[in-house]
Amino acid sequence: MGEYSRFVDWDKMDVPLQSQDTKELTCTEFQELKQLARQGYWAKNHSLRAKVYHKLISNIPCRTVTPDANVYRDIVVKIVGKRSSSSLPLPEFVDNSLVPTYCLNAEGIGAVRKIILCIANQFPDISFCPALPSVIALLLHYSKDEAECFEQVCRILACNDPSKRLIDQTFLAFESSCMTFGDLVNKYCQAAHKLMVAVSEDVLEVYSDWQRWLFGELPMVYIARVFDVFLVEGYKVLYRVALALLKFFHKVRAGQPLESESIQQDIRAFVRDIAKSVSPERLLEKAFAIRLFSRKEIQLLQMANEKALQQKGITVKQKRCFVVCVAFLRQNVHLAVHAENFKSEIVSVKEMRDIWSWIPERFALCQPLLLFTTLEHGCSLSRFYSHSEGHEPTLLLIKTTAKEVCGAYLSTDWSERRRGGNKLSFFGTGECFVFRLQPEVERYEWVIIKHPELATTGSEPENQEAAAPNTLSSSSIPADPSDRLSPFLAARHFNLPSKTASMFMAGSSECIIIGGGDGQALYLDADLNHGRTSHCNTFNNQPLCSESFQISVLEVWGFRD
Repeated sequence: MGEYSRFVDWDKMDVPLQSQDTKELTCTEFQELKQLARQGYWAKNHSLRAKVYHKLISNIPCRTVTPDANVYRDIVVKIVGKRSSSSLPLPEFVDNSLVPTYCLNAEGIGAVRKIILCIANQFPDISFCPALPSVIALLLHYSKDEAECFEQVCRILACNDPSKRLIDQTFLAFESSCMTFGDLVNKYCQAAHKLMVAVSEDVLEVYSDWQRWLFGELPMVYIARVFDVFLVEGYKVLYRVALALLKFFHKVRAGQPLESESIQQDIRAFVRDIAKSVSPERLLEKAFAIRLFSRKEIQLLQMANEKALQQKGITVKQKRCFVVCVAFLRQNVHLAVHAENFKSEIVSVKEMRDIWSWIPERFALCQPLLLFTTLEHGCSLSRFYSHSEGHEPTLLLIKTTAKEVCGAYLSTDWSERRRGGNKLSFFGTGECFVFRLQPEVERYEWVIIKHPELATTGSEPENQEAAAPNTLSSSSIPADPSDRLSPFLAARHFNLPSKTASMFMAGSSECIIIGGGDGQALYLDADLNHGRTSHCNTFNNQPLCSESFQISVLEVWGFRD
């Protein structure tokens, strides 16, 4: 293997990686590179992969002054001195992360620590980067010497393209990515999320492991295939693969006993031994079958989570306080909805905790605050508005005289209803959902989230007027299936085959309309005593409650810091 074999223990490498003839990669178009990376074109040729990595990393836009191989040669002796590389202390920003050996020989294992220390010297602004040891260890397999590996890692860290996110380098970025991953699990892996909520006291603590699954536990042949695509497509690939890992974990462990104390270790062990159940090709196939939000939309979600953390004053990790930080961060479900501080005439503490596990991570930092209840404030729609406006998001709970319980998570302030003037106009975002607790627990997402082929971004009148349920308008399917509905874009920004398919919140002096989740909708009369539901049978779900019902109690809850 010549020039790229210095740090590799070939006895640990897969035989196919040693036996392939050297190839060349001549394409430069993104779509072709993307296809080749996903297909594993350079995965079975060690020299080709090394050359492709060098080419892709060399094309990363970086800061003007980015340390290169010559810098490493100048500083390594001064920093390392005569100390044994195995005894070199790691900087705090790697957070006691695993230092994977993968298929490195003894020289390569020692080189990882040397390179980490030199990077710490050249990047004093890095405050939290647990993925770094894994990235260095991986790239050493495909580097001629330590200096070349150092330069490649520096280019990844120094990327200055705002649209190209690569490796988290601060606690704020890392923790917001964990929250974003939790949001994505909640949206795309609902069965696994339900399991995590059932067996874990703090779900975010489990999801905070997601980068470790990739950069630490995943075997060499798997992480190398992920890294192939990561260098071409960016950070979104990491979310995809982590979601796929969680889906496979749930599939393999479904029905087996799980305990809160061991869930993190169970997932780590599953990822370490993934070769027993899933091939690299199957893992990537599953990852790319997940119909995620677009890169831009995930970036919006990440920014929203970062903002929530900043507002909480949590931007750095305190020494030896990770569990405490995470618990404070999310308050965890059991602390946020505390039995002593929570009282509802509609739901129990356990049921509220179930609802809390569904809401976006940045609002799960908060505690529930009762804003309005018909038992205290009466059945007045105007008082409903006056107590609810100024709060965003809100949670609506309804109990019928038939003891049915349903509700909705509403992402937008009710004051938005005034934008439509005298017309009943719809607003709200894709994070809204409706749910049923009694007689059975069920959550219904916005129909467009699960069926994005119904929507395409475009221009539409600012105030979309309510239409009859059967009113149809022309629509076209998005050309690019990655153009998903953003959770932060209002329904009025989308052209839909049915105008009511986009509705989630609408209010006037005469009624309230809430719904659109998998075809489910609630209609509440002005006296807040009566309501009805509509149900689209297209997606074959059970209705929220009776088609026509009388309200026993209605509550609106806000979110308190």
